[in-house]
Amino acid sequence: MPLPTRAGVSPSSVVLPTGPWPTIRDFLVQRFPGISAETWAARIQAGEVRDEQGVTVSAERTFQPQLRIYYYRALAAEPRIPFDEEVLFQDDYLVVADKPHFLPVIPSGRYVQETLLVRLKRKLGLDALSPIHRIDRETAGLVVFTIQPATRGVYQNLFLEKLIEKKYEAIAPWRPELNLPLTYRSRLEENPERFMQVREVAGEANAETRIELLEVRGALARYGLSPVTGRKHQLRAHCAALGIPICHDQIYPVHLPENADDYTKPLQLLAKSIAFPDPITGERRSFTSERTLERSFCASNSPGWRRTGLGL
Repeated sequence: MPLPTRAGVSPSSVVLPTGPWPTIRDFLVQRFPGISAETWAARIQAGEVRDEQGVTVSAERTFQPQLRIYYYRALAAEPRIPFDEEVLFQDDYLVVADKPHFLPVIPSGRYVQETLLVRLKRKLGLDALSPIHRIDRETAGLVVFTIQPATRGVYQNLFLEKLIEKKYEAIAPWRPELNLPLTYRSRLEENPERFMQVREVAGEANAETRIELLEVRGALARYGLSPVTGRKHQLRAHCAALGIPICHDQIYPVHLPENADDYTKPLQLLAKSIAFPDPITGERRSFTSERTLERSFCASNSPGWRRTGLGL
């Protein structure tokens, strides 16, 4: 790697496309409009922009298509997400973390330092740490990381081979007319009208979820969700399609305007357990989150569901 990990953050990279830019600096300024020309000048002056051979990029260096450039991504101000992760397991190959609500798994958008990956790199001193799967920022629960780059692909292949058993829990409205347990299948695709949302469309199913009833209290229930496939927002979309939208979901069934996080209303979805055969050690791995879904009020976005309390 031309640049080392810094404060838990690995360098980002971009491959220079064919284009009219006279210098690499000109391209970077245009490619990343959220970063000022002055900031790029300071990074270049500090030697924090390098090519794939580790050669420092100067302000006058000529633009060269297909060259990979490395740089540090940083935000001017990033408030701390006031919840902590827990490390449940660590050996020579894996780290299993229990993620709180609101914390992203990897750097993206407005989050860099305040991500599970970067926090763990700093805490554990493991620069090569990498997740083998992800869960939504709004979802709490288990995330598995590999420590050694040489074994990362072997663990990721467990998902392709469907050898990973994942179970979630959710709090949502109770619909007594649903014949549970059931397996729900549909075709999910990106919603062109809503960037963050997926939608059900006609066609062969590409998403499958098994749903069971765990507990009923008043107008709400605790459900067990087992994804057979791993499509984006699959559990949230499927629950909404069945008329049981997960409590405090800001995207399904209605995508609400994006506001600042309301830490008093976390999405009531928890990645509760994960199990798989370890391809390196041969052991049966099984982990369970120590978190539980909170006692809270849930105002469903669907008409007809009354606001009520659920003590779980």
